[in-house]
Amino acid sequence: MSVRLPPFDPEIAAVMLDKAELVVTALAPDEIGALRARATPPDIQAVVAAAACTVSEHHAPGPDGDVRVLVVRPEGVPEPVPVLLHLHGGGLVVGDVADNVDMALDVAPGWAVASVEYRLAPESPYPAAVEDAYAALVWLVAKASDLGVDPQRVVVTGVSAGGGLAAALALLVRDRGGPPLLGQLLVYPMLDDRNDSPSTHQMAGAGSWDRTANATGWGAYLGAAAGGPTTPPYASASRADSLGDLPPAFIDVASTETFRDECVQYAARLWADGGDAELHVWPGGCHGFDGLVPTARLSRAARAARASWLTRLLARRHG
Repeated sequence: MSVRLPPFDPEIAAVMLDKAELVVTALAPDEIGALRARATPPDIQAVVAAAACTVSEHHAPGPDGDVRVLVVRPEGVPEPVPVLLHLHGGGLVVGDVADNVDMALDVAPGWAVASVEYRLAPESPYPAAVEDAYAALVWLVAKASDLGVDPQRVVVTGVSAGGGLAAALALLVRDRGGPPLLGQLLVYPMLDDRNDSPSTHQMAGAGSWDRTANATGWGAYLGAAAGGPTTPPYASASRADSLGDLPPAFIDVASTETFRDECVQYAARLWADGGDAELHVWPGGCHGFDGLVPTARLSRAARAARASWLTRLLARRHG
């Protein structure tokens, strides 16, 4: 019996066919090098100029050397601004500190964005990436006055693997008593190393970033422990025994992607544990749809929903 897939949005499907070379469906471990070689980081200067911002480069003291952080801040705003601590996507194995910064700026006008160059697997397995993120957060809050950001209005955010790291960071902050986070903005996050939800099986070999690619990313980060019984929650946030006492969360995911069911389940667990969560399942989107097809109606709606949540989050704090 053949597996039936939810329909792709027509605008998304058309670009997926036209830009097939940009769509990573399956990924084997021996293909990581080739994926890195063809990745082209954005021109960060062009990104910040388009957003009427400035960018500065910094180095936060990390657990194993300094962690590079790019701080993008709106021009001509003297008072401290809220800040997104941003973690890029790339399946834990690829990506650049400039990746997805444009997406973060687009949903948070008037905010700063602090983008973290965390270490990649397999060269730097768990806990390298999440510890780099934690070090960047501690540094950001300590240097907030110098950077012109508000240490009481820090939202951690990430795309795909970065979204999973953002969720793991929120757990780490809770359990270590680290700097408080105002919220967590999780964009189609990579949350569960078990890689065995119904949507992982349904989307095998289809769309973008299927369960083969997912196994490669988790395997690079966790080694032989990936999918086993001992994975810590600071690696794979879905492994947490409790999701209570976490900052408000925004979670979005597409209906036609591998991560659909783990994201829906994560939101349900946040509610069950007394948490504050907003969930969007975008019909017909593939994984990474709004980066692949930013002009699609679905992509514009997704960005608007993220921006609305951030605006309401700030209003609740001031209210």
